[in-house]
Amino acid sequence: QVQLVESGGGLVQAGDSLRLSCAASGRISFSTCVMGWFRQAPGKEREFVASISRSGGSSTAYADSVKGRFTISRDNAKNTVYLQMNSLKPEDTAVYYCAARPGYTLDPVQTKREEYTYWGQGTQVTVSS
Repeated sequence: QVQLVESGGGLVQAGDSLRLSCAASGRISFSTCVMGWFRQAPGKEREFVASISRSGGSSTAYADSVKGRFTISRDNAKNTVYLQMNSLKPEDTAVYYCAARPGYTLDPVQTKREEYTYWGQGTQVTVSS
């Protein structure tokens, strides 16, 4: 059994920052997983936000809408992935989900929902104007 538990969401004002965390536990080898963050706003499809390779570092990918404002990172010793969100905008309001993609992948990062095997329950982020 694999668990991904997100935390750090909340209600903030436009321009504020938040840091989301996602802790992995159970039958998962975290350091061998590509990790990703997705979000889903009311009435919209779940969309890609960011992804980070197994080793982290410079192997990251971002949606154009968050590039330059959000930063994904990971700590393999803590089985945790983070999403630092700066300069938040009302359009960033959504439920944020972390996801894990275990096993070999040709690409170091993954941007498609269907590539991910495990998902967390999500954490709400609300940005007021």
